[in-house]
Amino acid sequence: MAEHLVLIRHGLIAANREGRWHGSTDSPLTWQGGRQAKRTARHLAKRPKPFEKIYVSPLQRCQSTAAPIAESFKLQPVIRHDLREWGIGDWEDTPYAELQQTHDFMGRVRTDPHFQPPGGGESLAEVANRTVAAIREINAAHDGSVAVVSHGACLALALAVILDNDWHRWGEYMVANCSLTELVLRDNPYVNFFNRTEHL
Repeated sequence: MAEHLVLIRHGLIAANREGRWHGSTDSPLTWQGGRQAKRTARHLAKRPKPFEKIYVSPLQRCQSTAAPIAESFKLQPVIRHDLREWGIGDWEDTPYAELQQTHDFMGRVRTDPHFQPPGGGESLAEVANRTVAAIREINAAHDGSVAVVSHGACLALALAVILDNDWHRWGEYMVANCSLTELVLRDNPYVNFFNRTEHL
């Protein structure tokens, strides 16, 4: 098992600032997001132990966040499609307020975690299951520390399942752009720290 996993959310994208849902939408980092990624890389480069591997979502906002970190450790990021964000089909790029007022999105997923938004959207259960499976597989493949660069919703869902065995608690695990969370996966999983942003 890995010594620990450092979970990193990607840097800022315009949709984060504007309050729009970008799950499968492949958005680039803003200038600020790029600066956050560089600061994160400089901070992580001071770690006493290097990362063995860096795993990353296929979406460009995560790859752009991972790139300077990987360069610091002379690693090639490994893309895992099961670390991608929660795609919500036809409702992509919808403002959060409209998702609530028009579609009652959060109410629906609370009532039915298998509810799928129209147009090929994923259910809460699907996202939680694939992300947890990815994190557990990554953990099992390593002895040292590993970085995982992914997204806010899927990381929150994974933490809720791994730590509380309750995907409905994912709202308690929302993380900021380029925040750091150190997860230790043992028989009783725990976090050494959660949602750290002081390096930014």
